[in-house]
Amino acid sequence: MTMQLRVFCLVPLLLASYVQTFSKPEKMKMNCYKDVKGTIYDYETLSLNGKDRVQFKQYTGKHVLFVNVATYCGLTIQYPELSALQKDLKPFGLVVLGFPCNQFGKQEPGENKEILPGLKYVRPGGGYIPNFQLFAKGDVNGEKEQKIFTFLKHSCPHPSEVVSTNKHISWEPVKVHDIRWNFEKFLVGPNGVPVMRWSHLAPVSTVKADIMAYLKQFKTM
Repeated sequence: MTMQLRVFCLVPLLLASYVQTFSKPEKMKMNCYKDVKGTIYDYETLSLNGKDRVQFKQYTGKHVLFVNVATYCGLTIQYPELSALQKDLKPFGLVVLGFPCNQFGKQEPGENKEILPGLKYVRPGGGYIPNFQLFAKGDVNGEKEQKIFTFLKHSCPHPSEVVSTNKHISWEPVKVHDIRWNFEKFLVGPNGVPVMRWSHLAPVSTVKADIMAYLKQFKTM
């Protein structure tokens, strides 16, 4: 991992630290709107090989966690934590889905076929293989954003009021509901409707605690 990439990845963390110090603390999570129209079952995406279409309706009845991921980021340490999250909560119907994106500090620069080897041998490395499904690399913001992320973003307010417009992001136009950085998360309920949205700054342990509290209403815990 180059020094330039390390600096890029620290940018949002340093910004958030500044905001927390000199302004009101940033929120980690927001509940989604109550009047969401439509479900994730209306959408599809491409498999990691970029060839096969995957319908989200196959996840009907599941609790689905959408995460925009990147291989060469300081937050890539969340990959093993997300695998552990899926392992721990899979018995309760949770499915984790990863969407590689290169729009934040250009930290997912490789082709689709390079993503799994990069995770296995570079970051996190050590032979790591995610136990959750990854899809084809694509945009989550801007003119070419994947439609599923358009739906998710407009279903949930962002936890942060700060919208970055610096050189480390690469999309236009910039909108208030945009994803701010790698490893933001959206939880979708078993009816296909978005429930919660987390900032990239929220630790996976916090996300897990929030999900477990949410699952109690289904009497599955």
